[in-house]
Amino acid sequence: MDDESPYKRWQRAYEASSLRAAPFTTMSGVPLEPVYGPEDGEFPGNYPYTRGVHPSMYRSRLWTMRMFAGFGTALDTNARFKEIIRAGGTGLSTAFDMPTLLGLDSDDPMSLGEVGRCGVAIDSLADVADLFDGIDLSSITTSMTINSPAAVMLALFVALAEETGVARSHLGGTLQNDILKEYQAQKEFVFPPRQSMRLVRDTMAFCTAEMPKWNSISVSGYHIREAGSTAAEELAFTLANGFAYVELAREAGLSVDEVAPRLSFFFNAHIDFFEEIAKYRAARQLWAHWMREHYGASNERSWQLRFHTQTAGVSLTAQQPENNIARTAIEALAGVLGGTQSLHTNSLDEALALPSEKAARLALRTQQIIAHETNVAHVADPLGGSWFVEALTDEMAREAEEIFAEIGALGHGSMLEGCIAGIEQNWFQGRIADSAYQLERLFNEGKRVVVGVNAFLEGNDEEDLAVLRITNEDERRQLGRLAQVRQVRDDDAVARTLARLAHDANDPERNLMPALIEAAQSYATVGEMMRTMAGVFGRHVEAPSL
Repeated sequence: MDDESPYKRWQRAYEASSLRAAPFTTMSGVPLEPVYGPEDGEFPGNYPYTRGVHPSMYRSRLWTMRMFAGFGTALDTNARFKEIIRAGGTGLSTAFDMPTLLGLDSDDPMSLGEVGRCGVAIDSLADVADLFDGIDLSSITTSMTINSPAAVMLALFVALAEETGVARSHLGGTLQNDILKEYQAQKEFVFPPRQSMRLVRDTMAFCTAEMPKWNSISVSGYHIREAGSTAAEELAFTLANGFAYVELAREAGLSVDEVAPRLSFFFNAHIDFFEEIAKYRAARQLWAHWMREHYGASNERSWQLRFHTQTAGVSLTAQQPENNIARTAIEALAGVLGGTQSLHTNSLDEALALPSEKAARLALRTQQIIAHETNVAHVADPLGGSWFVEALTDEMAREAEEIFAEIGALGHGSMLEGCIAGIEQNWFQGRIADSAYQLERLFNEGKRVVVGVNAFLEGNDEEDLAVLRITNEDERRQLGRLAQVRQVRDDDAVARTLARLAHDANDPERNLMPALIEAAQSYATVGEMMRTMAGVFGRHVEAPSL
């Protein structure tokens, strides 16, 4: 079989993987081939996967329509989850409020006014039980967009599953857990970088041993792009962080082939349509090359970059918000034509507030229209071979390799050390800030048009949309729920589990996940677990850029 043509290899793989009914045709009845290109060219499902990681791509299975949701109390968000499932969503993704993202309890003085505002408030196992009440954790995949307290949230999720009779080995989903990009872009960090990386190491090792269906890290470029990076910087910083996590896992005694297949990625779908498609194609190509050639991975799944896409929140405008429907549709189509494995579409009202139920449903319908009405899912990499797209893909890969070389130099050949040094020296932060400044100048000078913002202003004075309001009553309900938990739990058990957590945190060789799960089961709160670890690890304060 070694002398088979690329086409023959693809054909065998396609026939083995294609599950959906055929034939596929255009609306007018013209037959559609599953892929187009010369027989000696590159095909989907074959290294380096520029054209897609699966031979049949969406012919065998559509992308997961994973809608991001979270607001108010856990019961509020549970109702939204169930609405998403009823409307045809095929995966859940949880947005947490700012106190939870920073490891604070809702009754912490720092949380005042922020509880439930930008996501759901989670304080203890009781809230996680409310969040997933009536949802079968063994049959739907769950993504949790949280980083500094990621190990704590995973512990709460595992504790809930086992309380409800679902073994941890049956849980499927993704923990974002990408702490490097927090220091680089999003700034929701708690502990110093090296101590935070210890927690990432522990979750990777735990999931490798105990949770075979769970992705312990979703390496995220989304927030890097939202902070103002260019597309090439988003691509390069994200993959470099992925390389750093592979090196971290190897330091912990895990092989690249144990870890790499369990890494997923999370990219932005911005408004520059073809540049975004080229970015995704280059990402697959670069990851495959680095995993095989630099890190010696032999498992093909280690070479295959799988990614989630979210349309660009930063591209949405408060002016003429209905225009955001068109922006989101274009960005979502770029994600699909770029070969994403799952997709979240932003809602038209997100520049004004958290999405209303109607706006969230319309965002999901946008994906469903792309999937079922446009026929774009019937051909793998339909833009492959386009001179324009191929040139953009090559340019994206070239720019990313130049950035990899700079990061590697910061770490004297180590991507792990290069990423940490780049954070400590504000190298990443400075690059992103410079790119954001240059783009903002173009907007302010009118050299880049944003419809409704610096051009085509008719309609800006029209009445605003009816938007979702998070009230002080929602905060009071959450504080009441937390007070109830504190009243009925066994305080002695909480004290014992937190003491064990502190003891284990003082031993850098000990995996913290068992102690965190035990603390979660005792109804210790997120804030209590985070404060206990901060007592050992310390807290990070970012040095100002000079």
